[in-house]
Amino acid sequence: MKQKYNQTLLLIAAVVIFYALVKTLIYFGVLSSYWQLVLDQSMIVTIGALGLSIIYGFTGQFSLGHAAFYGIGAYTAGAIGKTIGHGDILWFIIALIAGSLAAALVALLIGLPILRLRSDYLGIATLGFGIIVKVGMDNANKVIPVLGGATGMSGLPRVANFEIIFLFFLAAILLVRNLIYSKYGRAFTSIREDEIAADAMGIDTTRYKTMAFVLGCALAGLAGSLYAHRYPFLHPASFDFLKSFDFLLIVVLGGLGSLSGTIVTAIGWAFLLEGLRFVLGEQFIDFRGVIYALILVVTILMRPQGLFNGKELLFMKPPRLKTPVIKGEEGPHAGLGN
Repeated sequence: MKQKYNQTLLLIAAVVIFYALVKTLIYFGVLSSYWQLVLDQSMIVTIGALGLSIIYGFTGQFSLGHAAFYGIGAYTAGAIGKTIGHGDILWFIIALIAGSLAAALVALLIGLPILRLRSDYLGIATLGFGIIVKVGMDNANKVIPVLGGATGMSGLPRVANFEIIFLFFLAAILLVRNLIYSKYGRAFTSIREDEIAADAMGIDTTRYKTMAFVLGCALAGLAGSLYAHRYPFLHPASFDFLKSFDFLLIVVLGGLGSLSGTIVTAIGWAFLLEGLRFVLGEQFIDFRGVIYALILVVTILMRPQGLFNGKELLFMKPPRLKTPVIKGEEGPHAGLGN
């Protein structure tokens, strides 16, 4: 009880300090509007990466199509915001829900047949799905003109600001943290460690794998919905299979099974991408891909278990389990004659 109380206080203190720091930096002009966009993008990426952390980091399902669900959420919410919402806050909330549900529904329909596959085979199947979605986005204007097709969708209302994104960022962290330390999270972890053993112990592995996949993709859809309301333009290239590698690298570099690692790496990753834009300049911007690959190779060689090695920061640590009292035992002094 005391540990839970201390963790709650630490979390509230960290949130207040972070929010006050950001607002102070904005007030004094230290954090420019450009870097505010980068900060918002880092939190959006974190929400999407937490989804993949549930799927791959905790359940062990190798997915290479995460960006497709990110794009489905973005295009669904963007279409609602552009055609009906026009910046109205109620329609913004409806668009977020619709984007998340659309990604979850597609994940359920796709997951039922392909989640029977394991390891590399599942990765190839999800990669193929991601390519299908990308081609669909490129030609979507032939069916639904408002989606824009290969030229992209423009004119989206910018409703999401720092406060709204920060709120969803915190909600996603709390949701995933509580899920992972619940009985569902323990079932996910048991499947990752040994699916056959988990099945033998009576865990419905098909059900839990589907649940993890759908929930993780719903978070990707939520992240995409926020993205569609933060930036005025959507383009299919933002949701191709290379974007899926970004999410995958974040989860792997942070360390499989570490929420803290995923959060810290996602934020650092977003700032690294933009930092390299300044360092390399537009002429050599494509060399960012080389630097990503080098970072991944060096990290895998030096620290194959990831930066956090499955460990968590203070308020992300699992709750301490109570030691069961076994009736009939006489305590630590039993047998000493005291």
